[in-house]
Amino acid sequence: MTDVAPVFPDWPQYGDEERAGLIRALDQGQWWRMGGTEVDSFEQEFADYHGGGHVLAVTNGTHALELALQVAGVGPGTEVIVPAFTFISSSQAAQRIGAVAVPVDVDPETYNIDPAAAAAAVTDRTKAIMPVHMAGLLADMDALAKLSADTGVPLVQDAAHAHGAEWQGRRIGELGTTAAFSFQNGKLMTAGEGGAVLFPDAGLYEEAFLRHSCGRPRGDRRYLHATSGSNFRLNEFSASVLRAQLTRLDDQIATREQRWPLLASLLSEIPGVVPQGGDKRATRNPHYMAMFRIPGMAEERRNQLVDELIAAGLPAFAAFRAIYRCDGFWETGAPDETVEQIAARCPNSDRISEDCIWLHHRTLLGTEEQMHQIARIVSDVLTKQA
Repeated sequence: MTDVAPVFPDWPQYGDEERAGLIRALDQGQWWRMGGTEVDSFEQEFADYHGGGHVLAVTNGTHALELALQVAGVGPGTEVIVPAFTFISSSQAAQRIGAVAVPVDVDPETYNIDPAAAAAAVTDRTKAIMPVHMAGLLADMDALAKLSADTGVPLVQDAAHAHGAEWQGRRIGELGTTAAFSFQNGKLMTAGEGGAVLFPDAGLYEEAFLRHSCGRPRGDRRYLHATSGSNFRLNEFSASVLRAQLTRLDDQIATREQRWPLLASLLSEIPGVVPQGGDKRATRNPHYMAMFRIPGMAEERRNQLVDELIAAGLPAFAAFRAIYRCDGFWETGAPDETVEQIAARCPNSDRISEDCIWLHHRTLLGTEEQMHQIARIVSDVLTKQA
């Protein structure tokens, strides 16, 4: 076992830029978006960074998904196609607004939604298809765009892992579909919590603005709530921090893109270890996670391995559980199938959930030598377990 545990950069990263932003927001004397300027400024800067579109900042990434789906026409009696391997917010966002979440399988190498499986799940009740860009690797946006065009079902991208990602040189705001982002504490840029929805046109943005502010029009003095909604407004302090975080993102992505090929190569040399695959069309990957599988490893043993990696100094995590294997998935808005029936349709998701591990993206902000340390630790722990 490696004697000295690696010391990776802290997360979140912050400095004088965030401090200045917080003071700037404080000194406005207006701390909510209707009176201040920080949220408005952040929305424009985030849209510009992603190549266009209209950005609405909200309270968190789950609310971003709920709002995006609602604006897409999702509600009671409708269905949303989601990958079976994802964080459960992807499905719960649909279920919370009365829809049925329909899990489909993912690609065993990229861990992203399988377009063919999504196509097979489309019905006359399908109102949205939700690709999740797992660990920052964009899903097959060519195949999904064609599926959307052929069926008339809109895409709602879960881009919680994908700030700054590109598909064939185009950023998310240039892809012409709605996308939802998260700024939760572990994400690639953060204010502790927060989220945003990027809409391809102003009309969708304006509908979402109404809904995220209790249905109340801008400048309303008579409580003329024009539509149903809730309070998903982001505060000025969070927006000021996010403006500073956005200025750090390019350099951080550049470092992670340099480190991942090295780490993936080193991990692939360890018998039994298979790093997450890529897609050459995904021309920029911000690498929200460093993910790898040990195919065939039982879930209990994988969990023990995660504990041992943590003890050795790695910020390691078990991969997401397949959503249909979570009790919360079945409380409301589940399809009329059993767990095992869905599992039979989603064998890749089942296996990835059992044998996959991910490392926090701050590991990829470390040095080249630390990539070698990571691989040595993984190898040592696996050898010890054998």
